[in-house]
Amino acid sequence: MYTPYQQKKKRMVKKLSLTFFLLTVVSAGIFSQGVSDSVLPGISDSVALGMPDSVLLKLSPVNQATLFGVGKAFFSDTYLSPMKYDGLTFSLLHERLNGSSLFNEKLLLQQQFQIQLASADNPAKTGSSYYGNLYYAIHGFYPLVENNRLRWYGGAGWNAELGGIYNERNSNNPGSMKASTNLNLATMALFDWRMFTFRWQLSTPIMGVFFSPKFGQSYYEIFTLGDDDGTVIFGSLHNQRAVRNYFTVDFHVGNLTIRTGYLGNYYHTDVNHIVTKILSHQFMIGLAVESLNVGGKRLKQNRWLHSVYYNEP
Repeated sequence: MYTPYQQKKKRMVKKLSLTFFLLTVVSAGIFSQGVSDSVLPGISDSVALGMPDSVLLKLSPVNQATLFGVGKAFFSDTYLSPMKYDGLTFSLLHERLNGSSLFNEKLLLQQQFQIQLASADNPAKTGSSYYGNLYYAIHGFYPLVENNRLRWYGGAGWNAELGGIYNERNSNNPGSMKASTNLNLATMALFDWRMFTFRWQLSTPIMGVFFSPKFGQSYYEIFTLGDDDGTVIFGSLHNQRAVRNYFTVDFHVGNLTIRTGYLGNYYHTDVNHIVTKILSHQFMIGLAVESLNVGGKRLKQNRWLHSVYYNEP
C-alpha cells in the first residue's frame, strides 16, 4: 500500500512523463516530414551537382534536431531549505546549427532551446520540491582543426535562463526564482566514424548577471514594496560556476537520422548568504534533419524551388 504522499508523488511523475511524451511525439512528427535523401528537396543529386555555383551559394544548409531527455536531478537552495533534494527530471531540447557569412563563411552558428522540469524528494521522503527552467543559447564556433574525420571548434556565445524551485513544505517563502544571462566560452568537436557522427560540446559562463534575493528577504518585499537593492548580481567565477556538457551520436535508420546521447548540467551560485546547487544527468534521444534555409529574396531567386506557400510573380 502506498502512503498519501507516495500516491501524490506517483501522480505528479505520471503527469510530467505524459506531458513530455506528447511534446516529443508532436515534435518528432513535424521533423520526420522534412527528411529527404537528396541534398536539395525535390532535386536529385546529379541535377544539384550540375546547378550553377551562383545558385548553390545562395543556399544555407541547416542541421536541426529535437530530443527528449530523462534522467536524475539533484538540487539544493538554502533560501528554501538546507536539505538536498533528488528525483526525476525531463527535458525537451531543440537545437539548430547552420553556416554563416562571417569569418570567410567559416563560422558556424548554433542555437539551443530547452525546457526542463524536475520533481525531487528530501532524504527522508517527507517533502517534495519542483524545478522548472527555460534555457536559450546562441554560440558561434570557428574551426581550429579540420581533416577528413575530425573537426574541432572553439567558440563563444550568450545564453539566458529563467526558472525556479518550488518547495511545498514552505508557507511564507515557498519559491525561489532563478534568472540569469551570461557570456560563455565553448568548444565543440565532431568525429565521423563509419555510419556514426560523434559530437562533444562543452560551455561555461565567464561573466554575466543573475537574480538572487537576500537571505530571509521575501518576494513580496522585492516586487511589491520595491526593496530590490542587491538582488541583481554581477556573476563571474567568484560567485557563479556552471558547466554544460553535451555528447551525442548520430546514426541512420532507413530515412531517419537518430540522435542520442548525454546532457549534463551543473549550476552553482554563492551570494547574499544563499547557496544554490543544481545538477542533472540526462539520457537524450530524438531525430535530426538536414534542411535548407531559403527565405527572403533567396526564395524568389531560386526558380527551381516552387513554394507551396508563396505565390510566384
